[in-house]
Amino acid sequence: MNHNSGNRTALVTGGSRGIGRSISIMLSERYADNIYINYVQNDREAEITKELINKSGCKAALLKFNLAYPDEIDKMFECIYSESAAIDIFVHCAAINSFKPVTAITPKQWDLIMNVNARSFLYCAQKCLPVMNKGNIVAISSLGSRKYLANYGSLSETKSALETLVRDLGVELAGKGVRVNGVTAGLVQTESLKNFPGYQELITAAKVKTPLGRIGTPEDIANAVDFLIGGKSDWITGQNIVVDGGISL
Repeated sequence: MNHNSGNRTALVTGGSRGIGRSISIMLSERYADNIYINYVQNDREAEITKELINKSGCKAALLKFNLAYPDEIDKMFECIYSESAAIDIFVHCAAINSFKPVTAITPKQWDLIMNVNARSFLYCAQKCLPVMNKGNIVAISSLGSRKYLANYGSLSETKSALETLVRDLGVELAGKGVRVNGVTAGLVQTESLKNFPGYQELITAAKVKTPLGRIGTPEDIANAVDFLIGGKSDWITGQNIVVDGGISL
């Protein structure tokens, strides 16, 4: 293990694949001795992530709970509380969407997407607080929070809510020594990218428009999380930093 974590514990929601997996591995290598990985589907990918983390000398535990439902979150934290006296790092990567125009989103879809992407972040943060002292909370957002993206469904609205929660929690939890920040990600190469209609054309266009000439990788976002929870960012809280290769400029 390449860190002096002091027996720190981390929770990563949506941590079994893509960006969440990269963040989980980074935490296992640099900050945490115990990591709880929340996921809701694809057991095989979750087991792969667990094995990768265990190889670093960090203990990983898989928590298969649906964050759309508060009682499921309650059960997840019961599992954590039964094993750990503290949570030092909480990273919220969990997100779902229905890739279509926002005018085509049904009330049921709206509620589900908002509950998973934004409400669960708030509820998990609330559940962390009794056992978090001078910890770090990070939410993963996207550029849909601040600009129009075609066929992005209601993900944009949920990410806007997520970033507002980062601001408000950053202020409210500062006195407790808990810093809360967000990473607003540009286009990142993950499996979920294939859900976009015409995703290959989307990637090509993004590369042309991006000053740094490429789309992001999950490691790019993990590096930003690394910065936000590291010792060089002690005076940063309530902020959503943009990591997008310059495309939003």
